[in-house]
This record gives sequence, structure tokens and C-alpha cells, in this order.
Amino acid sequence: MEHTPRRPGPGEARVRVHAVGICDRDRDLYLGRGRVPYARYPVTPGHEWSGTVTAVGEGAPASLIGRKVVGEGLRNCETCAPCRDGETHLCAAGRGETGFTLPGAMAPTLVLPVRLLHTLAPDADLTAAAFLEPAACAAAAVLKARPLPGSRVAVIGAGTLGLLTAQLLGAFSPDELTVVGASPGRADLSRRFGATDHRTWDRASGLADLDAVIDTAGTTSSARAATSFLRPGGRLVLAGTPAQEAERLDPAGIVGRQLSIGTAFGASSGAWSYAVRAFSAGRLTPLGLLTHRLGIDEFGRAMELTGSGDPRVGKVLLRP
Repeated sequence: MEHTPRRPGPGEARVRVHAVGICDRDRDLYLGRGRVPYARYPVTPGHEWSGTVTAVGEGAPASLIGRKVVGEGLRNCETCAPCRDGETHLCAAGRGETGFTLPGAMAPTLVLPVRLLHTLAPDADLTAAAFLEPAACAAAAVLKARPLPGSRVAVIGAGTLGLLTAQLLGAFSPDELTVVGASPGRADLSRRFGATDHRTWDRASGLADLDAVIDTAGTTSSARAATSFLRPGGRLVLAGTPAQEAERLDPAGIVGRQLSIGTAFGASSGAWSYAVRAFSAGRLTPLGLLTHRLGIDEFGRAMELTGSGDPRVGKVLLRP
């Protein structure tokens, strides 16, 4: 469709989109799958993006014009109890989200409240910055896991979310950092992102006595397997959207071994700030995950690549 840039309203900014990433939720949105029941059609997709501010509305600082930015997708009220507790992604005022209920970034420009923007350095690589939305989700999981230097940790899943999680965990100097994935072809990339070991599922049974495990895969058996990897008192964080038919956990075993289980879905403003700081400090370098850069007119091919299951396909970015 033809795109007409919208004039930013009070407290809003208009961004020229540089790049927008695609994830499984975008594909679910495209296919009309039930995993995004909150979507409102018709909608312009795109919630992982980077760009440059080109205009601001009344009350927004003019100094933002020309700044490189990324932005949070979930619209929060800032006044409900979860927002006041810092859990802005759990806002009780209703779900509004860029690319799902509100116009997203698969367009030349995007308008959103300036309070959701995170500014980047003038020399920031905007292509790499387009990974900061999944990186914020990874940061939320890492903060829940509370890693300590010298600990033994693992990440289940060697996709974009899993390897960004591994890289953020690596900043805490763990003694061991294992990535468990489905394909042996991800071993080298996992090590580039900080893993000391990569194991496929047929070699994962030997993992034990870990301090923390983050499950980014959400397969039918990954959460249950993760509990067996942990030491007594260990911590499990579920960060992948679980499969509907996932195996149930063992409450008696969890209580008896005093395991702690947390969840991370989406990212609070604090997790976003953490990811942006890690990116700005050079501790988060996601470009190794990028395998395809396509024009916006290749949206159909991008959807096919994202759902192909081909281990050679990493992150797909569109350039509006």
C-alpha cells in the first residue's frame, strides 16, 4: 500500500525506519494463528525496528530530531500498579502494541510516544540496533536468572533469542555457559556468542548441577528437561512461548529440590534500558545472527524463510 507519513501528535515522534526484524509472532500474525489473539486487523506489522527521528509533536523535545533510536512496543499507562512497580510490560490498562494492535515498522515511517524511545549514540549501527527488541526480551530473562560470576549456566535454544541471551549471560563471566540446540550447525555460532559448550539434545542428558537455565525454545519437552539440569536450589527461567502440548512439570520434584521458576515474556522499560546499555558498551554484538536483508517488497519471501526451519536461516531483516 502507499504510505502517507502521519504528523506526530502531542508527545509523539515520527521515525524514519531503517530496518525491521521478523520473528515467529510476525509470522503468526500473517497466518492468522491463535498465538497472537490480541491482534487487531488490519494492521501494519513490525515490532523489532531501528530508525532516526525526523519530526516531533507538541511537548516533545526538539533535540530528538536527527537522533538514532529504538523503541518499546507495548504502550503502558505509567499509573497502574504494575507500571508503578516497574513492570511496564504488564500494564493493567489494556494491551496496545506496535505492529499488532497499532501501526508497526514495516513502513517508511513510524509514529509513537517519545517516552517509549531509547536513544543511541550518533555512530550506532542501525542495522545491528534492529535486534534490540529481542535483546530486551533476552535481558528480561537474564535479569530473572540472576547469574553470578563463576556460575554454571545454560540456555536452551540456539535461535535469535537464545544466542542473544547467551551473549548477555557471558557478560557475567560464568565458569560454564552451555547452549542446547536442535542443530549441530549452530555450534560455532553459539561459541561466537559466548558459549563454552554447545550440545544437541542427544548429548544434553549429561548436563547436571547447573545454577541457572534459561529456556528460550519453548518446545514440548524443554522446560521439563531443564529442571533435570539444575542443582538443588537452582533457577529456571521460561522465556520461550511454550508449546500447547508441553509436558507438565513435576511439582513434587520442584518443591523437594527447592527450584525457583520464573518467567519472562516481553520486556519492561528496565530490561530495555539494560539491553541498550549493553549494546552501547559493545557487550551485545548481534550482527552475527543476520543472514538475510530484504526489501519490503520481499515480505512474502521473508515469511517463507522465517518459517522454513532451515538451520542456515538466521535473522531476516526488511528495509522499508
